[in-house]
Amino acid sequence: MAVYTEVSDDELRAFLAEYDIGELISYKGIAEGVENSNYLLQTDRDTYILTLYEKRVAPDDLPFFLGLMDHLAAQGTACPTPIHGRDGDALRKLCGRPVAIVSFLKGMWPRRITPRHCGLLGEAMARMHIAGQSFAMTRPNNLSVAGWRPLFEACAERADTIQPGLAAELGAELDGLESHWPRDLPAGVIHADLFPDNVFFLDGRLSGIIDFYFACNDLFAYDLGICINAWCFEADGSFNITKARHMLSAYRKERPFSAQELEALPLLARGSAMRFLLTRLYDRLHHPDGALVKPKDPLEYLRKLHFHQSVRGPDAYGLE
Repeated sequence: MAVYTEVSDDELRAFLAEYDIGELISYKGIAEGVENSNYLLQTDRDTYILTLYEKRVAPDDLPFFLGLMDHLAAQGTACPTPIHGRDGDALRKLCGRPVAIVSFLKGMWPRRITPRHCGLLGEAMARMHIAGQSFAMTRPNNLSVAGWRPLFEACAERADTIQPGLAAELGAELDGLESHWPRDLPAGVIHADLFPDNVFFLDGRLSGIIDFYFACNDLFAYDLGICINAWCFEADGSFNITKARHMLSAYRKERPFSAQELEALPLLARGSAMRFLLTRLYDRLHHPDGALVKPKDPLEYLRKLHFHQSVRGPDAYGLE
């Protein structure tokens, strides 16, 4: 279970006295967390999520993340709402860690993704992008194209232990991405980590988007590239054009694409594949002994990168 910081009964009860959310009935660790320690809290009033932010989350970024969730929720986006303490603050300290409590969203993430899931995601993502345009705070994307070279250099010497020739292939691809990356496409706040386990569905509808701890300012179409990679490939590695068509068609009904975005989409999907390939490669090669979380396969994203390298236009994603 990915709970890095244990919280005792007494510590938690004393902490909850700083809120007006009722008396604690029960709490338990949530196994799905990777970056942080998460607990499911049940009080006599409602259910909440308690998150202790671990070392991989920069404390200075937390006001942005929590403020964004407050803003999006107020704009009608189905996302966790930070719970503010009696003093008005949502960000606090517990067990030596920055901590926040957010509302609990009902629903489950889809274990078997259908085109309908992808369409509902596309619609919700477009609305989220529109809602975020009025959010005043900004945060750069440290894992966009400018951040990939340091990751690559930290892995290059041992990359060929994962697959022969991998270092040379990634170096050449990175050169191309850096040279051709678009700079003038529509941009704003993006989620940047909209994987299926961060999207909940209930009774045939999308009930919530969670885990905004990679959110940042970047190209809207780059967020779409991330979702194409996360939602539109099958377990055997094949690309499902029907899922991509549903996602992108639903998105552009809410927020139309510019011609430049459509033209850049294959490159942005390649960049998204590179981003997750490199972070997975880094985690695999720098995995500490005894770590609670098993690193994910970086070669899954190499195969996705190869697909996008073969794409010549948006029609490959089901668009005209």
